[in-house]
Amino acid sequence: MDTLNFNFIFLGQSVLKYEVPLDVYNILNHIYETRRHELPPANLQLVGKIQNEHSLFFDGPPNNKMHPHNFLPQNVTQWFHKVMKHYLDWNKIKEYDMHLNSIWINEMKSNEYNPVHIHQGALYTGLSSVMILKLPKNTGVEYSAPGKPMNGSLQILGNSSGQFCNTDYGPIMKERNFYIFPYDMRHCVYPFNNSMDIRRTLSCNMDVEYDPIRNRSA
Repeated sequence: MDTLNFNFIFLGQSVLKYEVPLDVYNILNHIYETRRHELPPANLQLVGKIQNEHSLFFDGPPNNKMHPHNFLPQNVTQWFHKVMKHYLDWNKIKEYDMHLNSIWINEMKSNEYNPVHIHQGALYTGLSSVMILKLPKNTGVEYSAPGKPMNGSLQILGNSSGQFCNTDYGPIMKERNFYIFPYDMRHCVYPFNNSMDIRRTLSCNMDVEYDPIRNRSA
């Protein structure tokens, strides 16, 4: 696990920021760009106001919105397991069971957005994530406060409050960034207004079955 490049952000709960290996990053972009017409649309089970939302992997209970499938090579799904396990181990969670539930891509065009939401898989406990696969070269006009740009930004909202607390996190994103945080951590993506470009991200949901009292290390 010491080969993982990561940083730590604390918002009452932990957000860990990783750098995606170049081979994993290239594989994911290549699959989406060459096989998008084969990928099941994910819109029915997502809250995003986004036209192009496509699933790469689903291993939850079959339902009228999605059936099990896998478009990813084994080394990529193994990497997701590795990095999610690192998050849990680093946060001193022990004796847990993990199950990879779903992986999908959101490709946002001008004026599309993701409202404030949380994730869940087959369980209410688990880890969600955002991976940056492609960013607009220009996010358009900032209608006010151009010195503090927000167009197309990811915002992660913490569960802490009060003076001197870090209550939210709006990272300066780069391609290959990967942010992992608990299912119940609210987050959103703001729209941008450059009609010539796209913003492509990936999300992965990993169910984690554990007892919050018994499974936390001393």
